[in-house]
Amino acid sequence: MKGKIPSIGFLAALLFLFSTCTSTITEKSLVQSPDQHLTFNIGKDHQNLWYRVFKNDTLLIDTSSLDIAFRHLSVSLGEAEIIAIKHTSKDTTWQQPWGEQRLIRNQYNSMFMHFLHENGFRYNLHVRAYNDGIAFRYEFPDKQPTDSVTIIDEQTQFAITENPTCWWIPGDWDIYEHLYKKSRLNDIDATVYRNPPLAQSYIPYNAVNTPITMKRDDGIHISLHEANLTNYPGMTLRRDSLKKGFISELVGNDEGIKGFQKFPFHTPWRMIQVANKATDLIDSRIILNLNKPNQLGDMSWFSPMKYVGIWWDMHLNRRTWGYQGGNHGATTAYAKELIDFAANNQIGGILVEGWNTGWENWTDPEQREGIFDFVTPYPDYNLKQVAGYAQEKGVQLIMHHETSAAPRTYEQQLDTAFKLMASLGIHSVKTGYVGQILPQGEYHHGQWMVNHYRKVIKKAAKHKVAVNAHEPIKATGIRRTYPNAISREGLRGQEFNAWSADGGNPPSHLPTIAFTRMLAGPIDYTPGIFHLSLDPYKPNNQVNTTLAHQLALYVVIYSPIQMVPDLIEHYQNQPAFAFIRKVPVDWEESRTFAGEVGKFVGIARQERGTENWYVGAITNEEPRTISCPLSFLHEGNYRAIRYMDTPNAHWQKNPEAYAIDTIQVTAHDTLDLNLAAGGGIAIRLEKTGKQ
Repeated sequence: MKGKIPSIGFLAALLFLFSTCTSTITEKSLVQSPDQHLTFNIGKDHQNLWYRVFKNDTLLIDTSSLDIAFRHLSVSLGEAEIIAIKHTSKDTTWQQPWGEQRLIRNQYNSMFMHFLHENGFRYNLHVRAYNDGIAFRYEFPDKQPTDSVTIIDEQTQFAITENPTCWWIPGDWDIYEHLYKKSRLNDIDATVYRNPPLAQSYIPYNAVNTPITMKRDDGIHISLHEANLTNYPGMTLRRDSLKKGFISELVGNDEGIKGFQKFPFHTPWRMIQVANKATDLIDSRIILNLNKPNQLGDMSWFSPMKYVGIWWDMHLNRRTWGYQGGNHGATTAYAKELIDFAANNQIGGILVEGWNTGWENWTDPEQREGIFDFVTPYPDYNLKQVAGYAQEKGVQLIMHHETSAAPRTYEQQLDTAFKLMASLGIHSVKTGYVGQILPQGEYHHGQWMVNHYRKVIKKAAKHKVAVNAHEPIKATGIRRTYPNAISREGLRGQEFNAWSADGGNPPSHLPTIAFTRMLAGPIDYTPGIFHLSLDPYKPNNQVNTTLAHQLALYVVIYSPIQMVPDLIEHYQNQPAFAFIRKVPVDWEESRTFAGEVGKFVGIARQERGTENWYVGAITNEEPRTISCPLSFLHEGNYRAIRYMDTPNAHWQKNPEAYAIDTIQVTAHDTLDLNLAAGGGIAIRLEKTGKQ
């Protein structure tokens, strides 16, 4: 059968298959997407509860078990009996305060399955079927045999059918800063070795972090991730060789505990994105729809912006974070110079790193606890004077809080630090968590730290502070609920190009990131490097793209804050800098018009509040030409200013070669975008009048 919508015969066959397993499963155990292309079904036999996922009549996920193991509570979820099933539907539209798309449709069919164990233990399985994916979570109501539970493991399987091509990073419990690898599912070797203090030897496990993106041979794309990660450990996916897929592997601590919960509680959504082609993955908003609406109300105190900073200087070893040595970066004079540059170039903010005392010993394992106080500047940095100067110039000062992975120290000073920011009119902070987490035995992606990151966001919101987290927990759409969670790192960033011994990020890195990490949420990647060879500061390193590729990233990589990171002198006398001056960071809508994972991607975005559009496209090591139909434009004439690779541009041999031209276009035109090896193109489409 190859019909687009499951036929009556197909559903009948499906029900017959269920009946061979259990007498309790009926058509009520099915939930379909509104367009009827995706089907999720539940099955149960004796002590096992399982599910399957179909796209039309194609089985995407075969029989996969659902269970959670608790300490001191000997109960399997499959042992409970189904006592009720309820189906509902929803179709609404909501608005983001800022984002890659202003209006978002939230349309799904849902199924609630209520289970009761003979000992009184009860739980619900909540399933939602969207046109672009399936999501489900475990929900545990009140009135249980006990007040709380300790989670030993969650055993959610994803028995992926066939042997798709996968793009993945290892299931590291501390960092996401790995290059994505490409392999067939059955060939994934993501073995990570941990040696926790309580273990006698290294513990190997073969797991990947999410999002992981897969492409089947029939062209269907699947991405596995989680949504609304709240008071629960992050989920990695351990290879399940018997099922040829994955089983959830929660991030725990060195005592072997994955999580502790008081009733009632629910897990994050287990999210299965499904798309006919790669571009549809980027345009999906399922992860946002799986989170609660805005809990903060009015957000007018924060404005999306581009920002300069004292950052690239340090990665080039041109200046230092620490005060000692006479080459300190965060000085009053340099900050004012950057503020002047920002004010003169339509750049809204400035980030100053290395301003507070403690940087000389911040990586010392015996001194990290308590090393920073987040309020005391170095002698050569007058915080109040810089803040006042920035306000005079109409530039927002962004605070920097590096915790040295000592979150207890940070938590003790959150109110003090945020009150100082509020007194100076500072509404944004970049946080950092470099190093092994203190207390020892906890990990960046475990429940303890998930709760810490949330505590920071909620405390910041009370002081009208927006948070850009580095070394973060993964993005899971919580920005809908707490819009002050504006952006985060959570990937191998631009700085690796400055000092990594492996040659930095290859040209294929960001065409992969767009279809993997970016599916989770906004990225603070710091695009916009113009001097790509990094001479004379780092003669053995370079940025492995063309200059036009760097410009295109302001459109391709979404974030409501985007850095303008290069040294001031590298932007001077550069006509291409005009694109950075003009490009916005807040969008009315976005459309991905071309792309293949790891190869290339092209995205068009409409500036919020105008009829102007921007186009960005990038490619990997292979030069290529891609088509960009301009049907997204409004009726009328547009002036297209194109910033593009020259015919002889090359990411390695001639990276800074670019050209600029201007042509007239309408919505009826199609542009051929010529991308050099490792190259890109950035286009500003200005509305000029009616036809």
